[in-house]
Amino acid sequence: MVRYKVVETSTVTDESLEGILNEWSDKGWQFDTIHFALREGSRRPAMAFVFFTRNNAESQPS
Repeated sequence: MVRYKVVETSTVTDESLEGILNEWSDKGWQFDTIHFALREGSRRPAMAFVFFTRNNAESQPS
């Protein structure tokens, strides 16, 4: 069974996203996708949602 993890951040910088990717990858999660929420009238994302997956057999409490 596949398990999902969603990490939400309102600090959308390369450093913050890199930190999220490294942190959860180190915990055994596989990066799946990233979605950005945009502000009206701005090209800069207001938020990002980073999605990870892993098999239930690999699950550990987190």
